[in-house]
Amino acid sequence: MRRRTPPPPSPLPQRHGVDPVRVRLPAEGPWATVREHLVARLTGAGAGVVDGMFDAGLVVGADGRPVASDAPYVPGMFVWFHRDLTDEVPVPFPLQVVHRDEHIVVVDKPHFLATTPRGSHVAETALARLRRELGIPTLGAAHRLDRLTAGLVLFTVRPEERGAYQTLFRDRLVRKEYEAVAPYDPALGLPRTVRSRIVKERGSLTAREVEGEPNAVSRIELIEHRTDLGCYRLVPGTGQTHQLRVHMNTLGVPILGDPLYPVVTGPVPAGDFRRPLQLLARELEFTDPVTGVAHLFRSERTLTAWSCFPQWAGQ
Repeated sequence: MRRRTPPPPSPLPQRHGVDPVRVRLPAEGPWATVREHLVARLTGAGAGVVDGMFDAGLVVGADGRPVASDAPYVPGMFVWFHRDLTDEVPVPFPLQVVHRDEHIVVVDKPHFLATTPRGSHVAETALARLRRELGIPTLGAAHRLDRLTAGLVLFTVRPEERGAYQTLFRDRLVRKEYEAVAPYDPALGLPRTVRSRIVKERGSLTAREVEGEPNAVSRIELIEHRTDLGCYRLVPGTGQTHQLRVHMNTLGVPILGDPLYPVVTGPVPAGDFRRPLQLLARELEFTDPVTGVAHLFRSERTLTAWSCFPQWAGQ
């Protein structure tokens, strides 16, 4: 099999812990210049914004020199530029470093903080924050945790080792355990293993279950219950998008604070950090692929709806 040639190193430094955008020009296309391709590619920005970037010398080639707006289109060429960082509402909760060595950093992520830059969440993400706070510009995420979910996330220190840790998650060699707070149903027989086929289409906020070969497996257990509230242990055997949230909803006990299941609610205003999703990535357990050390990490966070429901509900 022919190996893919790695891209050249970025000629631009990080900004606020965020990498510059790298664009590789496609092998074929109707564009005569680099500018024409970027205008077509960055449709959300508009031609005026792209022209402004070229005029200011913000689009550079592998040598770090500005690319002219009339530079001819060269298939396979790389260009870099920094995205325009908009003002983001800071997430007012700290990241807690659980473990740090020369290979990995494990953190306990708060609710509402995205793992990596995506969409409108760029500088105010766990990755960008850690790069700034720990002074490790090479830090990368080995996996992702939903923005609304709190708990343990694994980051790698050395880019050349990232693939080994990502492979652990791909090959399901990491045991992950979650906790959730949801309604209590005495008629629901637990523990049980839920198996279904989950799909999530591009552009859709929610995932859904369909007929077909199961691709999502979750073990659901009841840890403790009160009159109408339960604390659950969730152990995913697979990693489909929103898998645990979908399976809990299917069982008739949707996780408290979920804005998507069972129904999609209106967007929460920026800066509204009330009623976080009551889902926590409690444990990560794996054998380190680089050092051979057996790791077991546990979050010390508590789910507010369980520890103090009136506080979570704003009563």
